[in-house]
Amino acid sequence: MKSFLERRIKQQEEEVNYLRSFLEVVDSLLAERSFRRVEIKPAAEAAARQTGPSPVASDSVPIMTTDGVRIASMSVSPHALELIPEATVNLDSNSPPLRSFLVAKVLEPMLTKDKEAASAGSLLPDNMLTYDVEQEGGRLKAVVIRNYGDDRRLLELKNAIRWTLRRMYEKTPAKS
Repeated sequence: MKSFLERRIKQQEEEVNYLRSFLEVVDSLLAERSFRRVEIKPAAEAAARQTGPSPVASDSVPIMTTDGVRIASMSVSPHALELIPEATVNLDSNSPPLRSFLVAKVLEPMLTKDKEAASAGSLLPDNMLTYDVEQEGGRLKAVVIRNYGDDRRLLELKNAIRWTLRRMYEKTPAKS
């Protein structure tokens, strides 16, 4: 009886492990398909490789809805990303896409990963990701992310911000 129970427990544990790995695959597929990928044109990519990033350059990118409405501007510098909503757009700073997705599922895990890297000594504490969500009267004024890290993380942040702002705009009752 004991060996039977031990065998069944082992089988159940293996099944749970398989189910967890399948769930991770499904989560990654859902996350991948929820974002729209940014296409970089080959000419622009080649020019960027030749000139290289300028240490003081700031790249301002408009964030548009699928209908072509400009809802914010995103400025990227070598160590910071700043998001400023358009003055005519009222985005609720307590909106679920902002708090439960951008902050809880994107920024906080990045911050946790940086804290772990800093405690392990592979990242200087001054180079850890930090972020500020600025609001005024429940209205989103700005999101500033410092020390975002490498290009992969920057792309992930840009995509997450675009998705978040578009969903927030869709939930805005009176669109100006």
